[in-house]
Amino acid sequence: MEEMIIDIHCHLDHYYFKDDLDKVVDNAKKAGLRIILTAGLNPETNRKVLKIAEKYDIVKPCLGMYPIQTFQKEIEDGNLPLKENKFDVDEEIKFIEENKDKIAGVGEVGLDYSLGEDSGNQKKIFEKMISLAEKIDKPLIVHSRKAEQDCVEVLESSKSKKIIMHCFCGKKPLVKKIIDNGWFLTIPTNIVRSYQFQFTAKEVPITQLFCETDAPFLSPFKDKRNEPAFVAEAYKKLAEIKKMEFGEVVNNVWMNWQNLF
Repeated sequence: MEEMIIDIHCHLDHYYFKDDLDKVVDNAKKAGLRIILTAGLNPETNRKVLKIAEKYDIVKPCLGMYPIQTFQKEIEDGNLPLKENKFDVDEEIKFIEENKDKIAGVGEVGLDYSLGEDSGNQKKIFEKMISLAEKIDKPLIVHSRKAEQDCVEVLESSKSKKIIMHCFCGKKPLVKKIIDNGWFLTIPTNIVRSYQFQFTAKEVPITQLFCETDAPFLSPFKDKRNEPAFVAEAYKKLAEIKKMEFGEVVNNVWMNWQNLF
């Protein structure tokens, strides 16, 4: 039963994994993971996740376009040793479309207002990414930091149904909208200490949930880098909240995978 575990969202291209990725993937296999989705954020990281997925059989790539200015700020702040985040949006959309047979989904995409409302044409780019996902018929993995309301509205104005709201922190009425729209939400590993995600786990039907690590971030263990193997902690907490057996949760999430992907 336990070999059906999925980590629906992480960043294996992150430099925190540069020295021990073989071991990280091996740990995941030992923990019963069958699928790890690793998400690109821009041209540089999109190409990295494609390479990683070629190397490891349980890793599937998602190609995306994270809000550009937010990502550039993280690079400038020295948080990420990457090149400047300047590129042609339409060229990258073309690249993703050309690689559609190699990818599981389109993501990470979305809106981020942590630097202020709609900085840098975010909505326009997000709409292009939604259209791309519809065109190539792939699920969309959506980021919505401090922009939850706008994110849901933009998605609702499209006809998209294959949507996963990653680490969604919106208020109860928005969570209800997501449920009513038949979209999916994720339970990240930091649910062990996050009231917000415990609430999500309680409110959202198991038929609309996935678990994720967002590794190397959101670790369930204090002062420890997160990794896909730890996604089991999200499954355990979800089982506890839903009053279900661990294996039952694993089964349900696996069925969600089969229905969506």
